Amino acid sequence: MSLDRGFFPAPPALVEHARRFADSGGVAATPKVAATVLLLRPAGTGFEVYMIRRHSAMVFGGVHAFVGGGVDASDSRTDLRWAGPDAAEWGRRLGLTPEAAQAVVCAAAREVFEEAGVLLAGPTADSVVGDVSSDDWEAVRAALVQRRLHFADLLAERELTLRSDLLLPWSRWITPEFEPRRFDTYFFAALLPAGQRTRDVSGEADQTEWVRPEDVIARLHAAEITMLPPTLITLQQVAAAGDLDGVARAAARRQVATPLRPRLEQPADGPARFVLE
Repeated sequence: MSLDRGFFPAPPALVEHARRFADSGGVAATPKVAATVLLLRPAGTGFEVYMIRRHSAMVFGGVHAFVGGGVDASDSRTDLRWAGPDAAEWGRRLGLTPEAAQAVVCAAAREVFEEAGVLLAGPTADSVVGDVSSDDWEAVRAALVQRRLHFADLLAERELTLRSDLLLPWSRWITPEFEPRRFDTYFFAALLPAGQRTRDVSGEADQTEWVRPEDVIARLHAAEITMLPPTLITLQQVAAAGDLDGVARAAARRQVATPLRPRLEQPADGPARFVLE
């Protein structure tokens, strides 16, 4: 399952699903733009990543993943305080228009708050809010999840600035064509802000944990857990960075605009596997 080998074993259920799609002459769905965030925190000389296991009834259910989700129409709101690279610079980095890039960045910050209770925003361009786990903040988070409150309105009401500079763009992945629900997902890394803590508040997960990347990869090799190629490859990449400073340096060099596309290959002389295009 090493990234260097260029291919990854495919779970039998996905192989069967892909065969049914091909046999039926299915038409690929249009990918929905999404954002995923690897929350990181120091641990000894290395670091840990926050992972969730999605409910079995969900799309990609039962697999270990990072927090994230689809871009919402409200993420395109422009009336918000913003720190870090502007929308044009984000657009150049992500290969999107400035408007689309801003929506992706907003979605990343919003999903981290919705799914992990972590808010990447502060009262000034160089600060971050502290603990946001009180009942008051939880009511705000719940309203956001239920779409009774938009992220831009949350920031405005609390007089907060979105810290886009806390998000490090990492990669872009597009779901294989045989999946009924497809995503064009931008991956980011972000350090857990001082004074904040993750909370198991996501209704989409039945398990959450902080874990060293190398440990979760070992569990995958031991067939104790299931992950899809984007999660596995990203874990291998951040683990190779060594420490959090290494992750930041690696992120600055990464080419994010060009998407990675896992393709299912079924060789005659071996098991089915994913190959990157």
